[in-house]
Amino acid sequence: MSSAVRYSYRRLTRADVSLLKDLLGVFGEAFGEIDTYQHSVPGDDYLTRLLTKQHFIAVVAMNGKEVVGGLAAYELDKFEQDRREIYIYDLAVGQSHRRRGVATGLIGELRRIASKRNVYVIFVQANPEDAAAIALYESLGTKETAYHFDIGVLPSDTAV
Repeated sequence: MSSAVRYSYRRLTRADVSLLKDLLGVFGEAFGEIDTYQHSVPGDDYLTRLLTKQHFIAVVAMNGKEVVGGLAAYELDKFEQDRREIYIYDLAVGQSHRRRGVATGLIGELRRIASKRNVYVIFVQANPEDAAAIALYESLGTKETAYHFDIGVLPSDTAV
């Protein structure tokens, strides 16, 4: 008789730098961007400071002591009203743990965090070719169509 894999979900704290580094590895493999997520990993001091910032939220899915998935999100204070929203910047699950409810569990944990912070909405982007992500997000929320633009930054010695 085989037992089902059980996952636990938790928000990372300043004491969890090693788990955040493990999550970077999961992101690199899942997105096919090992160089981006593993080549220039910030030092422990930087990651500790990041994990203490109120606006940065990292949630991991654990299978025992192994990070098998996670998300990185940012809480944004709005200016048009006294309210907040959360943007999921990255979300990934390791290949061997997909289609087991891990991503839904991660978002569920983020929803609990958002509720405690009086956040009014969580939003996320998905690439049009990522059918699995789109199906997941459609099952949880309302789809809005938008375009994404990357705008380059001027060199620091350039006056505007």
